[in-house]
Amino acid sequence: MSPPLRRIVGPLAVIVLLLAAWEIAKQSGALADVLGLRSYAVAAPSEIADTLWTDRELLADNTWVTLKEVLLGLSCALLAGLAFALFLHRSQTLRDAFYPLLIASQTIPVIVLAPILIIMFGFGLTGKLVIIALVCFFPITVNALDGLRSVDGAAVKMMRTLGGSRWQIFRHVEAPSALPAAFTGAKIAAAVAVIGAVFAEWSGTETGFGEAGGLGRLMLQDNAQLQTPRLFASVVVLSAIAVGLFALIGAAERRVVHWR
Repeated sequence: MSPPLRRIVGPLAVIVLLLAAWEIAKQSGALADVLGLRSYAVAAPSEIADTLWTDRELLADNTWVTLKEVLLGLSCALLAGLAFALFLHRSQTLRDAFYPLLIASQTIPVIVLAPILIIMFGFGLTGKLVIIALVCFFPITVNALDGLRSVDGAAVKMMRTLGGSRWQIFRHVEAPSALPAAFTGAKIAAAVAVIGAVFAEWSGTETGFGEAGGLGRLMLQDNAQLQTPRLFASVVVLSAIAVGLFALIGAAERRVVHWR
């Protein structure tokens, strides 16, 4: 079996085995007994799959809201994070002043800040984008900054010796060296962006995209109504969004950073 095929078959086999064990444990009642839960509080994979089909329109409407929030928030974080990384890279003084604050900002859980940010920026779209961008900002900035700082000093000196301008050094030496790390930060941010979107939708009440409130709001409603299969279905969709974005950024990385 070729390595690419093995990378696909292996995870799929593990997933199938886990789902089969989950289904058997649910149908036999063993899962509820082990967890000490009532049967309706545990959904089987077959029930989740059925809900994904029967409630597909409801899930699709809310998925579209969450997906747009994630894409906009991630885009804002990419622009701000890359710009801030370049800002810190240009000055050792600024880096010494701001980098510790950047690290310290991660000691405050976003779930604590989310209600405060919603109050500050409003219950509409802006507040949600701020929360998503805040979640994604740190991995993008730190990885991009590490990439810029890992540039070969000899190559920079050679460019200066040849009369290269600051822009030429950035374009031909610094940017290519930093791109792999920047893409790594973007992939991490894509994976956690859906977490920020869910926190934002839990904290806010308006969406700016119509009546659907997003998967986060739908999960709150399903939790209150004990709609366990649909609650799990929303989680499946959120996971699919994160995996899809991760894969898209990975594909872009392979096209852009073709020399790796």
